[in-house]
Order: sequence, then structure tokens, then C-alpha cells
Amino acid sequence: MTAIESLNPEIPLFARTGVNLASAGLGAKALWATDQFFAPLDRMLDDSAPVFIVGKFDDHGKWMDGWETRRRRDGGHDSAVIKLAGAGRIIGFDVDTSHFTGNYAPAVRIEAAHFRGDLPAEDEAWVTILPHKALGPSAHHYFSCDSFESWSHLRVHIYPDGGVARLRVFGVPELDAANAKGEIDLAAALNGGRILGFSDAHYGDYNRLLAPGRGANMGEGWETRRRREPGYDWMILALGARGVIEKALIDTAHFKGNYPDTASLQAADMKSFGDGLTDALITDSMFWKELLPPQKLGADAEHSFRDELADLGPVTHVRFNIFPDGGVSRLRLFGKPAA
Repeated sequence: MTAIESLNPEIPLFARTGVNLASAGLGAKALWATDQFFAPLDRMLDDSAPVFIVGKFDDHGKWMDGWETRRRRDGGHDSAVIKLAGAGRIIGFDVDTSHFTGNYAPAVRIEAAHFRGDLPAEDEAWVTILPHKALGPSAHHYFSCDSFESWSHLRVHIYPDGGVARLRVFGVPELDAANAKGEIDLAAALNGGRILGFSDAHYGDYNRLLAPGRGANMGEGWETRRRREPGYDWMILALGARGVIEKALIDTAHFKGNYPDTASLQAADMKSFGDGLTDALITDSMFWKELLPPQKLGADAEHSFRDELADLGPVTHVRFNIFPDGGVSRLRLFGKPAA
């Protein structure tokens, strides 16, 4: 999802603040499909927005950015199995048929299961969590999910055939905070950390800020435009679990001439707030207690802070401030979950 899309009130809240469990960048895998003749299944899990390249063909026909099957002539339908980046509760879907106009899948149904490993056993019990839904050409299709169980795998059915550009599965990753041992990254997307809002995210993929590993390039991270007016840029995060933050790591990997001069952190315990972002939360965040006072940053480096952190006790939300602007590849907030 782009920065502009994330601020669009017409997009459901689950798509604006949920973690995409079907993100290839977070570790989701395409495991199996009845057919992927025109375009492979793994493209459907790409994090980037789908593109259309005029005049690009391969050995099978028109190159399409997504999963596309052949035209079925046997009365059946196509299906595929994907492994989510992490097990979790699913709150909604975006079935995106962008650029598929006369070759989109007309309908979709999604089943789920929870098991270890990759491919399930033949007798694995699948549960329908999204009943048959109609799809249209070249459009986002948002569907909420009322299932409250935790799922690790999905089986996607398209009727009868066709193409899906992207499947995004928004949810809350499974984190057994009660049994977590030692310090964990409370802000990690795979632990349930979520980006709720920001002042600007003109460049890059801001969702990668909470992704595992270091950024592969400057496009993997949060980068704001060059600020030409007074002020600074900020981002508001919801932690994956209420906890005590004991170490912060700010990584400016690949940001050499455009890293922030300084960064700071504020935090608050808002366990009764719930999900979502409101104007009141943005205003309130300006007055949260200081967790990390302003610290100088350098180019293309990991910056670790432990002794500099204030002891605020358990917190649920963090405001990440960068002065005056710039780019950050990763933010890690290590600590221990609290009751």
C-alpha cells in the first residue's frame, strides 16, 4: 500500500493499519497452484504495486504482474496454497485485479488452516473464512474477515480461472507474549507491530521499516520529502504487545546523503485505546513522555541506544520523530512484554 492509499479514508481501517501477512517481504510463500501458465503465483505476493508494461510478452503470452491461469475448458476451477509470513488472526483482505481487464478472475473464495511446515497433509481440515465473492476488472476488492482463530496457511480458489494481481491478507500476527522469553522486538511487524500514521512518506516503502533483516536498498524504508518549512517528520506505531522498551535500534542503511540529522522517541501506555488512528491520537502523541531524547544519527549505520532510554514502564504506542526529515531503513524496539 502506498503512502497516499494509507491515508485514504475510503480504504477500510483493517487495510490501513493491519499487517499484510501475505507479504513476500515478510516471508510469505507461494506453495502450490493448479495452474500458473501465464503468470506465476509468487508474483501475487509481491509487496510492490502491480504494473502493466505495454508490449512485454514472454513465451506464454502477455506478461502480467500477478497470478494468471489458463482458460479452463473442463468445468472446474483453479486454486492455490500460500503460507503466511507468520500465523495470526486475519481481519480482512484486498483482492487486487489491477491491470487484469478481460482476464481477471470473476470470483474468489478463501479457506484457512493452521499447521506446522509448508504443504498440508491431504486430510488437513480447511475452513472457509471468505465465502464466494464477486470480483471485477482492474480494481481493489476489500473484504472484512470475521474469523477470530489464528491461521498459518490459506487456500485461494478462483472461479473458474483468470488473474489476480495482488492478494493482501491483513491481520494481527500471533505473539505468545505470556511465554516470550528475554527481549523481543516489540515493534516488529511479525510480532504485531503496526504503523498507524505519519506526517509524510513520499519515498520508499514505509512498511519495510518494521520488516525483518536490513534493507536491501534505499527503497526499503521510510523516507520523507525534503522539508522546506519549519517543523519535523514523525510516525506513530502500535507495538505488537504492551511492554517495557529496553533497547532501541535505528538503522539508516543505504541512506547516505538523506539520513535524518537527529531522532527521538516518545511513548505512552494506551492499552484501552484499541486499533486505528484518530486526530485525537495524533494530537495526544505530541505530549507523550520522552522515551529517547534527541540523538544524532549518521549515514548508512545502525545506531543502538540502551542507557539513553528513560524508564517509562509498560507502553503500547510509540511516536518516532526525525529532525528535520530524511530516511530510516529499520526501527527496532526491544523489550519484555508486560501483563
